[in-house]
Amino acid sequence: MGFKRQRLMDQGSSYYGNPPGPKAEIVDFFHDLDVVDVLFVHKGAKSTGEAYCVLGYPLQIDFALKRNRETIGRRYVEVFQSRKDDYYKAIANEVYDSQGGLFHRGVPKAGSFDDSKDLAEYTGILRLRGLPYTASKEDIMDFFRDFVLSESKIRMIVNSEGRPTGEAFVEFASAEDSKAAMSKDRMTLKYRYIELFPSSHEELEEAASSGRLLTKSFEGKDMGEPTTILRMRGLPFSAGKSDILDFFKNATLSEETIHITYNFDGRPTGEAFVEFANVDDAKAALAKDRMTLGSRYIELFPASLDELKEATSSER
Repeated sequence: MGFKRQRLMDQGSSYYGNPPGPKAEIVDFFHDLDVVDVLFVHKGAKSTGEAYCVLGYPLQIDFALKRNRETIGRRYVEVFQSRKDDYYKAIANEVYDSQGGLFHRGVPKAGSFDDSKDLAEYTGILRLRGLPYTASKEDIMDFFRDFVLSESKIRMIVNSEGRPTGEAFVEFASAEDSKAAMSKDRMTLKYRYIELFPSSHEELEEAASSGRLLTKSFEGKDMGEPTTILRMRGLPFSAGKSDILDFFKNATLSEETIHITYNFDGRPTGEAFVEFANVDDAKAALAKDRMTLGSRYIELFPASLDELKEATSSER
């Protein structure tokens, strides 16, 4: 079984890489959730390694996202939220025989997302997905270096905590430019390949009205006021303070400055807060973002003292 990447939509998930295996493996991966459907995606009669997993209840998405970078077999799986319309397009492509025009779901001779992108209407706006959380607007401008862009035309999408989701909207000078920029679809920015989707002013306005757009300048993860505290996410549940000390072995830390968080059952959440000696040490430690501790990739985020106090007082 090869490298896999997995995405979550409004009620589902998907995988990228080599074929992730039978449906039973995915159901088992989400063993305590209500799996309604699993749809594997094919391109040219071959599996893309992508699949959508539809869950029974929207509230289960948050629990499913906690499986991000856990393993199926020997390979880790990335999990992220996707959109219902992507799932519906995948169904349409999967059941349609592009050569004979015959509908029969289950036959691995399907169109791809690329087909729908070719037929889409271009309005001058593209949506990017899969950005490194550390990506800045300058990185995106460099990614589209062949096009005339300004930072004001790049809008980063954030979650309810104000953290980057790995998505962004980019407004080009014309619809023709946005269509030409689709040639960058699935090319890499830093260490991540980037997916591009035609978008619209309506979709951009919806994101803005719902407060999902970053409203202030963003330079990697150096956001907000200077802080000496970092939040770690994605820790193995077996990780202890000594493991975190070793992860940040170039920094001056003690066990007293490491705060592993627990839920109401007393089990670790996979998160921790680390207090560094000064702002410069904390900023330097961000270089460890997405490096591994044991078998897990660790995400790092600047945090505040209030966040630390809230997390440790509630023992979540």
